[in-house]
Amino acid sequence: MNLRNAAHGRPCMVRGPTCNGNQETTVLAHIRLIGISGMGLKATDLLGAWACSDCHAYVDWQGDGREARELLLLRGMARTINQLIKEGLIQ
Repeated sequence: MNLRNAAHGRPCMVRGPTCNGNQETTVLAHIRLIGISGMGLKATDLLGAWACSDCHAYVDWQGDGREARELLLLRGMARTINQLIKEGLIQ
């Protein structure tokens, strides 16, 4: 299953303060952590969350408050993985 393609049309699981709730803009937002991702290296799709375009931009921004945005993304990843398990798409 292509988890990136499966994100389209899904609800935003990040639910940040900028959330637009538009499921047509939902993409898979990947975590960015040293040792997992970096220059030219994207984290595995299992380490991603369904995020609307505004939440994706919000958690991707590298400025102040990065830890709070990472926490939002981690919560979104947990919700996304939980939903995929409920649907039997991953175990």
